[in-house]
Amino acid sequence: MLYQKLILSSKIGLPKLMSLNIRAMSVKSTFLQIDELGEPHKVLKKCETQLDSPKDNEILVKMLAAPINPAVINIIQGKYGESPSLPFIPGNEAVAEVLKCGQNVKNVQIGDRIIPIGGHVGTWRTHAIFTGQDVLKVPDNVDNVNAATITVNPATAFRMLRDFVDLKPGDTVIQNGANSAVGQAVIQLCKVWNLQSVNVVRNRPNIDELKAQLKSLGATEVLTEEEIRTTALFKSKQIPSPKLGFNCVGGKSATNVMRHLASKGILVTYGAMSREPLTIPNSALIFKDISFRGFWVSKWSKEHTLEERQQMYNELFELMASGKFAPPVHRLIPLDEYKEAMIELADVKGMIGEKILFDFTK
Repeated sequence: MLYQKLILSSKIGLPKLMSLNIRAMSVKSTFLQIDELGEPHKVLKKCETQLDSPKDNEILVKMLAAPINPAVINIIQGKYGESPSLPFIPGNEAVAEVLKCGQNVKNVQIGDRIIPIGGHVGTWRTHAIFTGQDVLKVPDNVDNVNAATITVNPATAFRMLRDFVDLKPGDTVIQNGANSAVGQAVIQLCKVWNLQSVNVVRNRPNIDELKAQLKSLGATEVLTEEEIRTTALFKSKQIPSPKLGFNCVGGKSATNVMRHLASKGILVTYGAMSREPLTIPNSALIFKDISFRGFWVSKWSKEHTLEERQQMYNELFELMASGKFAPPVHRLIPLDEYKEAMIELADVKGMIGEKILFDFTK
């Protein structure tokens, strides 16, 4: 009816009107892209393109926030477990608002906030088109930062705590890199599930402030790398020896963690921030029968069904909505500041602590 009225009141005709309508629906997307692997601040460039209306099973979204994760930095550098097809738009998680839906999309509608759960979908851009079945609706009472960072770090913590040891309330977990986003997630999940967490961090001028911040999240104990070497925490039976340990640093830090594991304990490595190899003492194998495992959340997602992933995200969303899971310590920056952020994150120390996210809301 609207088309008929417009045609009758103008001389442009239906084909031209439809063409104008399609162009009106197109959206300019600004994005970061690499055409070659290398240091992010050197190879990333800002580009623009026009996105037309989504097809039947697609949705058009406006990004709200997207984190800069260490894994994505490593992908750009060519130092990760998988190499991207070039050209490549980085970014493996985000929260976005739905602007338009294809006619066959039933799980979300215009105005909903969503997270993409389809892997490396290229989230360092202002707008994108996703397949409807590869997104999950975000509850209204979950904030943007928690939503934007749920699929990597909280999911990693969730799976490592659930999948390697049958932990019971009162059991102990030990980890290094405890102020990382995964470390903060581990601390909070341990608190919710009544587990004790011993958390190792690098010494620094504001160490008391950092310890207080991690304790406020629910950490049982927070020790520096120097303190973990000499602690009597476990020998004194003040806390049971850990059945499970998490390593994201490698080198001597990982060795210090594994020395405190209980007999038949398991050390799970999910990162190598120091870029130093994991060294296993013979005594850890011979006398304590320690096991060593690895975890990569991208591989877990590929090996499990959409329903299993949704169940985990929904459980995490419930904790976030109830105030039992706080977002990581973070800083929001505009997309235009990407070069400065990449230079900062080129320093290994810059990847542990404050999470940096692109903010697309301004």
